[in-house]
Amino acid sequence: MTDMPASGQSHAAGFSLTTELLEALPVLEHYGRRLGLGAFFCRAVGTGDGRSRLSLAKALAVATMNICVHHEPVYALGEWAAARDPQLLGLTARDLPYLNDDRVGRVLARLFDADRASLLGELVLEAVAEFDVDCSRLHNDSTSVKLQGVYASASGGRRGAKKTVVAAHGFSKDHRPDLKQLVWILTVAADGAVPLLHRVADGNTEDSTTDIATWDALCSLLGRADFLYVADAKLAVRATMAHIDRLGGRFVSVLARNRKEDEAMRDWLCTHEPDFQEALSLPGRHRDVPDVYSVVESPWPSSEGYRVIWVRSSVKVERDAEARRGRIAAASPLWTRSTCASPLRGRASRPGSRSVPRPTRRWRSAGRRAGSPTRSKR
Repeated sequence: MTDMPASGQSHAAGFSLTTELLEALPVLEHYGRRLGLGAFFCRAVGTGDGRSRLSLAKALAVATMNICVHHEPVYALGEWAAARDPQLLGLTARDLPYLNDDRVGRVLARLFDADRASLLGELVLEAVAEFDVDCSRLHNDSTSVKLQGVYASASGGRRGAKKTVVAAHGFSKDHRPDLKQLVWILTVAADGAVPLLHRVADGNTEDSTTDIATWDALCSLLGRADFLYVADAKLAVRATMAHIDRLGGRFVSVLARNRKEDEAMRDWLCTHEPDFQEALSLPGRHRDVPDVYSVVESPWPSSEGYRVIWVRSSVKVERDAEARRGRIAAASPLWTRSTCASPLRGRASRPGSRSVPRPTRRWRSAGRRAGSPTRSKR
């Protein structure tokens, strides 16, 4: 690598050297060509009228590549593109002066007004066919996207025939409840984590209410319902599971810790030894110690009638045991001091000293928080 002037050009002995950055653009250009993105962008926003010196489709292609590699603001796209090989951006050197924020802004507005759902579905199906993506198992999750600012106009009004989303306060996964947000939902294929579907919802949307619409959209997109739908504990809602099951779908979720099935199984483990069977072994944090996952089916189904499978991780077992030992060690001095206190219940041995029950309760609660199964009082 040679240091170059800021202009990217070097002059020596009558020669001129121009530096152009490549980054990941050759890879993006290759896959974009295989997917036919050029024709796709033309269908999405058109090419513009004959007066346009830079077609709208080309401007959208440049904005897309920028999002993939750099995330420059719209007003800086021209400067960003000028330092790259224009051929990899689908441009010529004469196109660069016309790549400005005004043109890109008009392109994005036209894209918003387009039938994006149909366009995205078309692109996804093209990618699935071109790269033979396995869609038998799909993973879905959602997160919040915080917004800096008031966003008074993002109130759910309509733009043309479309309803816009509401920027609102909600459960912030960024731990910023003071900021408005949107909820972003993404579904990917287990085969390479290829994105298949995404939705943006109002900022105060409850996550547990989104899975039915997402699953229905996936069925419509793929034309089938026999894929395995994997999501977190918010999927384990009676109405959602019944909807998927009734229409012939399959799902895997996580039971929340506050479910009665969890408490019942932990009580059952106090008096029974389950027959765990090894299901999967993965490299652990330390390569010489694998993480072995074992499974056993619960003696009874969920309250909705679905199978419950318990999973045990060997690494988590050791980690929990280590944490338990640490809490016991931290509580031991408190227990030692409590045995030296007065045996009178609830009274200190001398004025100003701590009463017996408090350190005793603290020591016992440390044991319960360790995660070992305990029988609750009836």
